[in-house]
Amino acid sequence: MSGIPKSVPDQGSYESKDAPWPNELRVFKAEGRIEIDFSDGKNVSLPAEYLRVESPSAEVMGHGGPSTKKIVSGRRHVKILTVEPVGHYAIRIVFDDKHDTGIYSWSYLRELADTYDKRWADYQAALLFRGLSRDP
Repeated sequence: MSGIPKSVPDQGSYESKDAPWPNELRVFKAEGRIEIDFSDGKNVSLPAEYLRVESPSAEVMGHGGPSTKKIVSGRRHVKILTVEPVGHYAIRIVFDDKHDTGIYSWSYLRELADTYDKRWADYQAALLFRGLSRDP
Protein backbone atom coordinates (compact mmCIF):
# COMPACT_ATOMS: atom_id res chain seq x y z
CA MET A 1 0.00 0.00 0.00
CA SER A 2 1.89 3.02 -1.17
CA GLY A 3 0.66 6.53 -1.61
CA ILE A 4 -0.26 6.83 2.07
CA PRO A 5 -1.33 10.40 2.95
CA LYS A 6 1.16 12.48 4.95
CA SER A 7 -1.11 14.16 7.52
CA VAL A 8 -3.38 13.10 10.32
CA PRO A 9 -5.53 15.09 12.76
CA ASP A 10 -4.11 15.85 16.19
CA GLN A 11 -5.77 13.29 18.50
CA GLY A 12 -3.17 12.37 21.11
CA SER A 13 0.42 11.26 21.55
CA TYR A 14 0.39 8.77 18.69
CA GLU A 15 -2.19 10.67 16.66
CA SER A 16 -0.62 14.06 16.16
CA LYS A 17 0.26 15.76 12.94
CA ASP A 18 3.92 15.42 13.94
CA ALA A 19 3.72 11.66 14.63
CA PRO A 20 5.64 9.35 12.28
CA TRP A 21 3.48 8.41 9.33
CA PRO A 22 3.66 5.19 7.30
CA ASN A 23 5.32 5.65 3.94
CA GLU A 24 4.78 2.06 2.84
CA LEU A 25 3.00 -1.03 4.10
CA ARG A 26 3.75 -4.52 2.78
CA VAL A 27 1.72 -7.65 3.48
CA PHE A 28 3.45 -11.04 3.59
CA LYS A 29 0.53 -13.46 3.67
CA ALA A 30 2.57 -16.67 3.55
CA GLU A 31 4.79 -15.57 6.45
CA GLY A 32 1.89 -14.06 8.38
CA ARG A 33 3.17 -10.53 8.92
CA ILE A 34 3.08 -6.95 7.74
CA GLU A 35 5.99 -4.57 7.37
CA ILE A 36 5.67 -0.82 7.68
CA ASP A 37 8.21 1.86 6.78
CA PHE A 38 7.55 5.02 8.82
CA SER A 39 8.42 8.58 7.84
CA ASP A 40 10.98 8.84 10.66
CA GLY A 41 12.99 5.97 9.18
CA LYS A 42 11.74 3.24 11.51
CA ASN A 43 10.93 -0.03 9.76
CA VAL A 44 8.83 -2.58 11.62
CA SER A 45 7.60 -6.11 11.08
CA LEU A 46 4.44 -7.10 12.95
CA PRO A 47 3.40 -10.77 13.11
CA ALA A 48 -0.20 -11.65 12.26
CA GLU A 49 -0.65 -13.41 15.60
CA TYR A 50 0.39 -10.26 17.47
CA LEU A 51 -1.90 -8.08 15.36
CA ARG A 52 -4.79 -10.50 15.93
CA VAL A 53 -4.45 -10.75 19.71
CA GLU A 54 -3.98 -6.96 20.00
CA SER A 55 -6.89 -6.16 17.68
CA PRO A 56 -8.49 -2.81 18.52
CA SER A 57 -11.94 -4.38 18.04
CA ALA A 58 -14.56 -4.37 20.78
CA GLU A 59 -14.45 -8.18 20.63
CA VAL A 60 -10.88 -8.09 21.95
CA MET A 61 -10.65 -4.76 23.77
CA GLY A 62 -14.08 -4.96 25.36
CA HIS A 63 -16.19 -1.90 25.97
CA GLY A 64 -14.91 -0.87 29.37
CA GLY A 65 -11.24 -0.06 28.89
CA PRO A 66 -8.08 -2.09 29.55
CA SER A 67 -9.62 -4.06 32.42
CA THR A 68 -12.12 -5.66 30.01
CA LYS A 69 -9.58 -6.73 27.40
CA LYS A 70 -10.00 -10.38 26.40
CA ILE A 71 -7.10 -12.78 26.09
CA VAL A 72 -7.31 -14.41 22.68
CA SER A 73 -5.65 -17.82 22.63
CA GLY A 74 -4.94 -20.38 19.92
CA ARG A 75 -3.82 -17.97 17.20
CA ARG A 76 -0.21 -19.06 16.66
CA HIS A 77 -0.89 -19.94 13.01
CA VAL A 78 -3.34 -17.17 12.09
CA LYS A 79 -2.72 -15.58 8.70
CA ILE A 80 -3.73 -12.33 7.07
CA LEU A 81 -6.19 -12.74 4.21
CA THR A 82 -6.51 -9.10 3.17
CA VAL A 83 -5.65 -5.60 4.26
CA GLU A 84 -8.11 -2.88 3.29
CA PRO A 85 -7.65 0.90 3.62
CA VAL A 86 -10.08 2.74 5.89
CA GLY A 87 -10.15 6.36 4.81
CA HIS A 88 -6.72 7.96 5.05
CA TYR A 89 -6.07 7.01 8.65
CA ALA A 90 -6.27 3.25 9.10
CA ILE A 91 -6.46 -0.28 7.74
CA ARG A 92 -8.81 -3.15 8.38
CA ILE A 93 -7.12 -6.53 8.57
CA VAL A 94 -9.07 -9.65 7.69
CA PHE A 95 -7.60 -12.75 9.30
CA ASP A 96 -8.13 -16.36 8.26
CA ASP A 97 -9.97 -17.05 11.53
CA LYS A 98 -12.67 -14.71 10.12
CA HIS A 99 -11.86 -11.86 12.53
CA ASP A 100 -12.32 -8.63 10.58
CA THR A 101 -13.69 -5.97 12.91
CA GLY A 102 -10.49 -4.29 14.07
CA ILE A 103 -9.69 -0.90 12.56
CA TYR A 104 -5.95 -0.35 12.98
CA SER A 105 -5.15 3.36 12.82
CA TRP A 106 -1.66 4.29 11.67
CA SER A 107 -1.00 5.57 15.17
CA TYR A 108 -2.14 2.30 16.77
CA LEU A 109 0.12 0.32 14.44
CA ARG A 110 3.05 2.52 15.46
CA GLU A 111 2.11 2.08 19.11
CA LEU A 112 2.01 -1.71 18.61
CA ALA A 113 5.46 -1.55 17.06
CA ASP A 114 6.92 0.66 19.79
CA THR A 115 5.49 -1.48 22.61
CA TYR A 116 5.91 -4.92 21.03
CA ASP A 117 8.31 -6.40 23.61
CA LYS A 118 6.20 -5.47 26.62
CA ARG A 119 2.84 -6.32 25.05
CA TRP A 120 4.08 -9.69 23.79
CA ALA A 121 5.56 -10.60 27.18
CA ASP A 122 2.33 -9.54 28.92
CA TYR A 123 0.28 -11.61 26.47
CA GLN A 124 2.38 -14.72 27.02
CA ALA A 125 2.21 -14.25 30.80
CA ALA A 126 -1.59 -13.87 30.62
CA LEU A 127 -1.86 -17.10 28.61
CA LEU A 128 0.30 -18.94 31.13
CA PHE A 129 -1.65 -17.55 34.09
CA ARG A 130 -4.95 -18.71 32.55
CA GLY A 131 -3.66 -22.08 31.40
CA LEU A 132 -4.16 -21.14 27.76
CA SER A 133 -1.98 -21.76 24.74
CA ARG A 134 -0.95 -19.98 21.56
CA ASP A 135 -1.71 -23.23 19.73
CA PRO A 136 -5.23 -23.98 18.46
